[in-house]
Amino acid sequence: MATTPVRTALVSVSDRTGLAVFCRALVDAGIRIVATDSTGRHLAEHGVATTPVAEVTGFPEMLDGRVKTLHPAIHGGILALRTDDHLGQLAQHGIEPIDVVVVNLYPFREAVAQGKPWPEVIEQIDIGGPAMVRSAAKNHASVGVVVNPARYGVLAQEIASTGGLSDETRRSLAAEAFAHTAAYDGAIAAWMHRGEPFPERVALMLERVQTTRYGENPHQAGALYAEQDAPPNSLARARQIGGKELSFNNFYDVDAALALCAEFDEPACVIVKHAVPCGVAIGDGVGEAYERALECDRVSAFGGVVAFNRPMSEAAAAASIEVHTECIIAPGYEPDALRVMAAKKGRRLLQVESLPRPERSYRRVSGGFLVQDPDVSPDRRATFTVPSKVQPTEDQWRDLLFAWTVCKHARSNAIVLARDGATVGVGAGQVSRVDAAEIAARKAGNRAKGAVAASDAFFPFRDGLDAVAVAGAVAVIQPGGSRNDDEVVRAANEHGIALVLTGIRHFRHG
Repeated sequence: MATTPVRTALVSVSDRTGLAVFCRALVDAGIRIVATDSTGRHLAEHGVATTPVAEVTGFPEMLDGRVKTLHPAIHGGILALRTDDHLGQLAQHGIEPIDVVVVNLYPFREAVAQGKPWPEVIEQIDIGGPAMVRSAAKNHASVGVVVNPARYGVLAQEIASTGGLSDETRRSLAAEAFAHTAAYDGAIAAWMHRGEPFPERVALMLERVQTTRYGENPHQAGALYAEQDAPPNSLARARQIGGKELSFNNFYDVDAALALCAEFDEPACVIVKHAVPCGVAIGDGVGEAYERALECDRVSAFGGVVAFNRPMSEAAAAASIEVHTECIIAPGYEPDALRVMAAKKGRRLLQVESLPRPERSYRRVSGGFLVQDPDVSPDRRATFTVPSKVQPTEDQWRDLLFAWTVCKHARSNAIVLARDGATVGVGAGQVSRVDAAEIAARKAGNRAKGAVAASDAFFPFRDGLDAVAVAGAVAVIQPGGSRNDDEVVRAANEHGIALVLTGIRHFRHG
C-alpha cells in the first residue's frame, strides 16, 4: 500500500473543533501550514505558526473575503499530479505542491436554522471552500482532503508514524469530501426551492446514524439514516437512555407509535405492533392512559412498542413493567419511572426532545420515490355532515373525533372502535372493509356496546356498517362519497345510530 509524503498542508475552516491540536501535530511532523487569514489568526492564538495564503498567491484577500484561495498558486498546488510534467510546470511558475487540504465549509445550514435574513444567508454560501475540497478529492491519488474534525486524531497518528497518508486513507477521505460538498449543495438547493411544493429536482442527503443487527428479517442488512437537517425532536435524533440496541423493526414501529401519539393534546399512550396501533387511549395521566390502551388488546400488545406524549411517570412504569415490551419512547422519564424500569435492563428506552410534527413522506418504489404532503387536517367538525336521523351526543362526538384520529394511523382498510377516549377494537390492513369491521368487532367483544366506529374510507356497501352496528356501535364516522351512500345512511337509520360524513379519507397503504 503506497504512502504519499506530506510536506505542506492548506488549512481553511469554519468549524475549528480540534484544529489547533491537529495542526500542532502536523508542525511537529515537519509539515508547513498554509492558512487563510481568520484560520491563521486562530492558530496563532494557539501558538501554531502558519504561512498566510496571501503570501503564497501574492494577492490579499479581496471583496470582504469572497476571494482568497481562488488562484493558480493554490489550485495548481492541489491539482498537480506528482508526475515529472506537472511538477515541472509547478516549478516553472514557482508553485509548491499542497499535500493535505483541511477545509470545512461556511455554516450555511446554521444560518438558515437561525432564521437569518436573505443577504446574511447568501454570504454563508461558500465558493472557495468547495472548490478546494473538490480539487483535492479529485486528486486524491496525491492529496489528502480532510473535511471532518473527527478524523484529525487518526490522521495525525498516521502521518506521525509513516510521514504521509496511504492510498486507502486518501480514497476514504475523498469519498467523505464529495459527500460533504454534495450535502452542502443539496442544502442550498433546498433553501432556494423553499415554498415550491414539488421542485423539479430534490436532493435527499442522509447520514448514517447506526447500523441495525439486521433488516426486517435476519437475512437482510439494515441501517438508520437521518436527514442532514433532521430536527432534534425526530426519531432519527432520539436519544437512547437504556436497553439493548434497537432493531430495524423497532425503529419502524416506534415511528408509527410516535406519530400517532403526537396527535393528542391530552396525556396519551399508543401501543403499536407491526406498525399498527393495537391500543390507544387518553387519560388524566400517562399511567392511566397506558392501562386503558393496554385493555384494548393485551395479546397483541405483547412484544409491541409504547409511546407517550408526556414524560413517563412512575405509575406508567409500574403498569408496564410486567408486560413484555420491545421499546418505549417518551419526551422524558421521571426519576422514579427510571428507578422502576431499572428492573428491566434489556428494555429499550428512547427520549425525544418534544413530539414530532407531521412531515412530507417519501415512499420507495422501483427506480424512484412517491412523494406526498403529510395527512394533516384540522378539526373540521363544522364541515362534517350528519345525514342520519340520530344526531351524535357531545360525548359521542369526542369519541368519534378520537377514533377518526386513530383510524388515520391504522393500515387501510381500517376500522377503529372506541369508547370514552380509548380504543376497544382495531381492524386494520385488510383488503375487505367488512373484514376489517368484523375483526374490530371481534377484538372489542362486549366492549363494542355503546362504542363509536371510525372507517378510514367510505363504506362501499352497508355490510361494514351493519357489522359494527350489530356489535353495538352507537355512532359511525366515515368519509362518505360512495355511490351507495344512500344505502349506508338507510342502514344507519334502521339501526338507530348516528352517522357522520367527513368528506375526507385517511388511506394509509403501509
